[in-house]
Amino acid sequence: MSWKSKYNIEFKGLKEGLHEYQFEVNEKFFEHFEESMVDNGEVSVKVELEKRSAFLRLSFALEGWLELVCDRCLDNYNQNVSLETELFVKFGEEDAFEEGDNVIWVLPEEHAINLAQIIYEYVTLSIPLRHVHPDESGENSCNQEMIDRLNNITQHEADDDEEEEIDPRWAALKNLKNNN
Repeated sequence: MSWKSKYNIEFKGLKEGLHEYQFEVNEKFFEHFEESMVDNGEVSVKVELEKRSAFLRLSFALEGWLELVCDRCLDNYNQNVSLETELFVKFGEEDAFEEGDNVIWVLPEEHAINLAQIIYEYVTLSIPLRHVHPDESGENSCNQEMIDRLNNITQHEADDDEEEEIDPRWAALKNLKNNN
């Protein structure tokens, strides 16, 4: 039995109407995805399946935390994440239809859908663009020692750039650049 089978939803034989499923995502889940930006976390995924004769509607509600690397100080921190979205599953031949942003097609003879990849993608989408420690009571909770080191390095590089003597031939070109 594959680890992915834990994330299967058997829809053949279900009555039309609403059906609820609960999945848990943790570090063992993320191990199965190469080049994942997440190695650790705990996310609860609630899936509400609405079965109709022509399609399935899946409503996802994700809530939990992920361990990320801070963009400022490079320390690990826990980022709270949440996401609510919908996905429609329609039945038909694969090559006859195009996939939309929130529509996937399955063959009519299929009896189950595996949500592992879909859950992974939605968890990844719930991550904010900037990865920074959350401000706690108005204070920055980044590793101050690392911030000071980075500031020192950038200050030394700026000082080195100022001291570097410019070849007079290039100085004339630099003046032209400044005029434009």
